Amino acid sequence: MSGTLYGVGVGPGDPELMTMQAARIIRKCAVVAVPKTGDGDGAALRIAKGAVPELERKELLQLYIPMTRDRVALAGYYDRAAEQIAERLRRGEDVAFLTLGDSTIYSTYAYLHRRIERMGLPAQYVAGVPSFCAAAARLNQSLVEGAQPLHILPASYRGADEGLDLAGTKVLMKAGKSFERVKHLLGSRAMLGRARMVQKCGMDGERVYHNLEDAEDGSSYFSIIVVQDEEEAE
Repeated sequence: MSGTLYGVGVGPGDPELMTMQAARIIRKCAVVAVPKTGDGDGAALRIAKGAVPELERKELLQLYIPMTRDRVALAGYYDRAAEQIAERLRRGEDVAFLTLGDSTIYSTYAYLHRRIERMGLPAQYVAGVPSFCAAAARLNQSLVEGAQPLHILPASYRGADEGLDLAGTKVLMKAGKSFERVKHLLGSRAMLGRARMVQKCGMDGERVYHNLEDAEDGSSYFSIIVVQDEEEAE
């Protein structure tokens, strides 16, 4: 009987925000897999260790998946990572793949999940606290109310430009590398005063900006910008 791959969302940074289900799944898995990507390398593992110290005794499977937009190259890395996981599953071992925030939102896990299922092996998403929800709590504000729409945008992609013109609350994920461009776009729309940012939410070095005009450096990979409509920001 084969093992199961679990895509475990460990939450945004604070181990106390990791769910009880995530902790239970990690404890029952023989193998813990983490992406070795460069930016944010090891963050998910540090969070999980804070909530499940006995994780130290498990087999750690590090999967090299570099941060590149070369889709052909990436597909090859995902294929190799999936094969490494499948090898453990075929031995009957359960594998917990750790991912920041929630495993269904802009997560590397999605690419592995599909590959494992195509191999005829079981794979399961395990929900986690999304980083933008934790960021809103740190800003001490709601994201949306009533019938207001919520738009989640990857800041590094050009589609984020058009997304800023949508009605409702805009959340810009992983805004660090695109900080200056995003700040310029917000300024050109007279939206800077309604933009707030949290860097490294729940992690060491966390910084909270209630007005993006006060932020001089948004270079952290873990930067989340929340922009509300004018009437919502009142």
